[in-house]
Amino acid sequence: MLPRLLTRLPALLLGALLVVLALLVTGCSVQDTQQDTRAAPGRSTPAWAQGMATVPESRLPAEARTTLGLIDKGGPFPYAKDGAVFGNFERELPRQSRDYYHEYTVPTPGERDRGARRIVTGQSHETYYTDDHYESFKAVLR
Repeated sequence: MLPRLLTRLPALLLGALLVVLALLVTGCSVQDTQQDTRAAPGRSTPAWAQGMATVPESRLPAEARTTLGLIDKGGPFPYAKDGAVFGNFERELPRQSRDYYHEYTVPTPGERDRGARRIVTGQSHETYYTDDHYESFKAVLR
């Protein structure tokens, strides 16, 4: 019995190592998505972002930062719907007049269509990011 166990030991150790590695990778990716901060009263957070999830611009995906650069320059934008009025039908953002918000596509690597990621801007220079097609937003701190 012992010789049989010894011949299987390398495979068992490799399997255990792979399980530990998978747990570490999964744990790290979950932790990274939860590192967004909450805007707190009295801090250097803009009033429009108070009480909602926030993300520093530097922590956005590279594609979102590229989209922000295009917005700052006024285009050109890669998608025909970029700059279109965002209706806020989900009511996740503060209520404003119908043409207050505008949306821009944040490309998702590997997606064949526009994907779920967007930047939404407000007329008073608010910037919001969603990666779940408007189900939730984070205020972008620039």
